[in-house]
Amino acid sequence: MDTLDEFDTKIIKELEKDGRMAFSAIANNLKISNTMVHQRINRLIEQGIITGIKPIIDEKKIGYDWGAFTGLTLNKDADSSRIIEELKKIPEITECYYVTGSFTLYIKMIAQNHEHMRKLLYEKIDNIPGIAKTDSMIELGCAFKRNISL
Repeated sequence: MDTLDEFDTKIIKELEKDGRMAFSAIANNLKISNTMVHQRINRLIEQGIITGIKPIIDEKKIGYDWGAFTGLTLNKDADSSRIIEELKKIPEITECYYVTGSFTLYIKMIAQNHEHMRKLLYEKIDNIPGIAKTDSMIELGCAFKRNISL
């Protein structure tokens, strides 16, 4: 594992405050050179520690009022790669995880309303060959979501 030094950690914390912050502003805040900030961020991206800087969208404000966490039971776990590729084609599925326990995969999906959610489950997800069963929990709102504290 690549270790983060004090400057890497401080740079990441600055980016967490505002991912659009100019490198020069980060350099000023941390009292280091703009070049150092640029080099450090590039290295963190190359190492895969920072995987991207992108907007965080509030789905509810763009009309997606429903969210669900759904466990997927597969006919054969060996089909998971193919099934994941099919799930990627459904834009309302925003996250997909390998899990232990009763399910093989666990997904997060969003929908505009209950009818949209029903269509996602019954007309899209359930029609993917190899999915034996789904088990969903409707989410009622996110209490908090954050990165690991550095």
